[in-house]
Amino acid sequence: MTQLPTTLSEAIEQAKQAATAALEDGYKLIQVELVFPEIELQAQSIASQFIPALEKPDTLLKVFFPDAGAAALARRDWGETPFRVTDIGTSRSPVETRLQPDDGQFLVVSPSPVEVNQVENLHKLAGDRSVVLLNPRLEDVAIIGIGYAARQLRERFLNTIESCYYLKPLDGAALFRCYPGTWEVWLEIDGEYQKITEQSTKPVGDQLEQILARATQGGDPSSVTPNLPPAKKKGFLSELQSFINALSR
Repeated sequence: MTQLPTTLSEAIEQAKQAATAALEDGYKLIQVELVFPEIELQAQSIASQFIPALEKPDTLLKVFFPDAGAAALARRDWGETPFRVTDIGTSRSPVETRLQPDDGQFLVVSPSPVEVNQVENLHKLAGDRSVVLLNPRLEDVAIIGIGYAARQLRERFLNTIESCYYLKPLDGAALFRCYPGTWEVWLEIDGEYQKITEQSTKPVGDQLEQILARATQGGDPSSVTPNLPPAKKKGFLSELQSFINALSR
């Protein structure tokens, strides 16, 4: 059973293992989400730690960044690499112009809703090749909308992405998933984190609020999940808060 990580580096290591397992099980479109404030400021650093999980001797990896500036900065900082680095393109310069016949696997770093069409086109063009999304932010109502076209986009593309790793700190709690495990909700109880429930689908909105309300108002987390695992120390969110504070300086 995968435990809630206690450090950011541990979370990245778990994400690498989850992505590898999902790809080995045949998934071709997966995403890894570390949902922390300002995490996009560390996109290049996190990508450099994550990339080794995808590299294979017989498969050429191509890494996409959201724009030409971010791609150029990564090429400058990383120097010579066994993988290729470029940007995802735009409507005027589409992603297909960035592809080469020997590209074997794709990693897209921190794509935003602005790039959602390019990411979808990449997935179509990839065929049997895998596409991994690292810290995507593809679904923003202000950009993709809430009407018929947005619903079509979700049904056609966004809902087909397998979330193989997800970690989101909440107020005194955390939402967590590490493939092939289930979705888990962890709650801070007396200064320690305990898993209060797990389920096959991601709890969102009212459902998540109800899970937390039952646990906190009931007072006894065992009434939500019978066999609680050993508690995790508070260092998890403390380390994340220190990380976020460092980014803000």
